[in-house]
Amino acid sequence: MIKKLTKHGNSLALVLDRPILELLKIDPDTPLEVSTDGERLTIAPLRDDARRKRFEEALATTNNKFGRTLKKLAE
Repeated sequence: MIKKLTKHGNSLALVLDRPILELLKIDPDTPLEVSTDGERLTIAPLRDDARRKRFEEALATTNNKFGRTLKKLAE
């Protein structure tokens, strides 16, 4: 998708389309992390530590229960 910056006061703004916002579960209150590697701009929703911890726990549980089966399926 090609986008152009929009003038917003003395700044420039990047307008994100609603389908992208919905896909990433971003709303007006979602903090965003903006970073760059010197060539690219990366914008990502900042997720809280509690959510990340729940995800990692669910992943560990899944790996403990089904890890061998998933590994066999991957082969």
